[in-house]
Amino acid sequence: MNRYKYEREIIEMAASLNEADRFKFMNIIQNETLNPVALYGWNVWLGFLGIDRFIVGDILAGVLKLITLGGGGLWVLIDCFLIGKRTRTVNMEKIHDIYDFIVAHPK
Repeated sequence: MNRYKYEREIIEMAASLNEADRFKFMNIIQNETLNPVALYGWNVWLGFLGIDRFIVGDILAGVLKLITLGGGGLWVLIDCFLIGKRTRTVNMEKIHDIYDFIVAHPK
């Protein structure tokens, strides 16, 4: 998921809520979502250990990356381009769950 679609979808969801629920929604997603830039940093720093993949919940990919030491650096290089998109995809799944919960339980 690209950054612009990600941001637009969050804005549309927030706009559909009343002010109290919008405030609650934004606070929850700030606390519960991962920062793609931080994951990029983890990839550059400890990517050969698969830390970035463990953080986003891709346990199998993290284990494979760990065993191969980042594929000799190749997998780390590839993840420099992929980890942001994967992070936003995982975040959007969480955001949809949060939105569904708030809509189902209004104040």
